[in-house]
Amino acid sequence: MNIFFILGAILITIGGICDLFGSVGLLKFPNFYVRLHAATVGTIGGAVVPLFGVTLLALGTNIPNRYAIAGASLITGLIVLLVSPAGATALAYAAHKAGIVAWKPKTDQLKEARE
Repeated sequence: MNIFFILGAILITIGGICDLFGSVGLLKFPNFYVRLHAATVGTIGGAVVPLFGVTLLALGTNIPNRYAIAGASLITGLIVLLVSPAGATALAYAAHKAGIVAWKPKTDQLKEARE
């Protein structure tokens, strides 16, 4: 077997495990901010890592359009890797600024942004 094929299969499996942990975190974590962290872990680990695995898997096979599949999955993984943390930060900032999430922090460094 090709090493790219094996590494790709391992990355796809790791992505499935990250999706499982992210979904359990969404159900079990206590508040919005921690659940948002679990959702981001599920997105990065459950979408980006398998897309990189598909890239390696496609390069390790002899299918006709392997370079197109590898390139598309690599570019999609990079886009999700860049956009997902920015989206989670925007959600957390908007929820904090609107004051709709009940949260009792020890310090609030964004207090002046709400006023």
